[in-house]
Amino acid sequence: MSKEVQKDTKSAAQKVSTTGSFIAGAAAACIAVTFTNPIEVVKTRMQLQGELNGKLATKTYKNPVHGLGVIFKNEGIKGLQKGLNCAYIYQIGLNGCRLGFYEPVRFQLNRLFVASSADAHKVQNPIINIVAGATSGIIGAIIGSPLYLVKTRMQSYSTHVKIGQQTHYKSFLNGLTQIYKNEGGILGLFKGVDAAILRTGAGSAVQLPIYNSAKHFLLNNELMTEGTPLHLTASTISGIGVGIVMNPWDVILTRVYNQQGHSYYTGPIDCLKKTVKSEGVLALYKGFRCSNFQNCTTHNYVFNFHGTNYEDCCYS
Repeated sequence: MSKEVQKDTKSAAQKVSTTGSFIAGAAAACIAVTFTNPIEVVKTRMQLQGELNGKLATKTYKNPVHGLGVIFKNEGIKGLQKGLNCAYIYQIGLNGCRLGFYEPVRFQLNRLFVASSADAHKVQNPIINIVAGATSGIIGAIIGSPLYLVKTRMQSYSTHVKIGQQTHYKSFLNGLTQIYKNEGGILGLFKGVDAAILRTGAGSAVQLPIYNSAKHFLLNNELMTEGTPLHLTASTISGIGVGIVMNPWDVILTRVYNQQGHSYYTGPIDCLKKTVKSEGVLALYKGFRCSNFQNCTTHNYVFNFHGTNYEDCCYS
């Protein structure tokens, strides 16, 4: 009898708590985005500059540091933190889902295809990790798409240096309202969700698997021991991997979101074709240094926070 009770208790302790993981992931991401939002503003504008104007278009923002300086000079701190409130709410939806649902999905897939319920949380199967990462990321992308749409337009807007199509919103609520009224109601709010799914699915598919693989490799080969340096190293590797895979889709998403209606592109694939044709393949990596810095910074904070507290957050 005691053995049966012990087995049930252990099983309950291994059950993944979606709510706890959701809250931990969202909180960590919101703190991180406070510091990375200025880079996000620069990245958005760098991805839009020279849009469909060929390879020789004038570069207003030459690099991330120059971009930060130009925006601060013309628009001050407020300019560098455009869209921050919107970014907070977006992070709750996206990162909460991406980190919150990754382990539950991975656990269920492992239980179905690889291992017994007792061992499902321990197994690291690369294919299942990728599927779980993509699934959790796509859920977050769909939920957060209207907010990312508004955030992109708020960050691209400037009265001093006009890059791309300019749309002014007084707040993110005003943005949601204006899009709903003027761009087709609910469908307008979810315009570009297909591009968001491609971008976030690609990033999420590699983010957590690379992090887990790097961490286990370092531990198994006794290169590092459990602790903050391990999480920082693994999350930095993960951030670089995400940047390489996701940046082309990030450029496409920014451009699809920033346009009103279908003035430039009919969808993400059309945007991909037109961008490469007009500006070359390297245009898909505009803002890459910003993305890399942002990804590594965010992942270092999120995974250090989330990794340190993962047992408490994910199991109850």
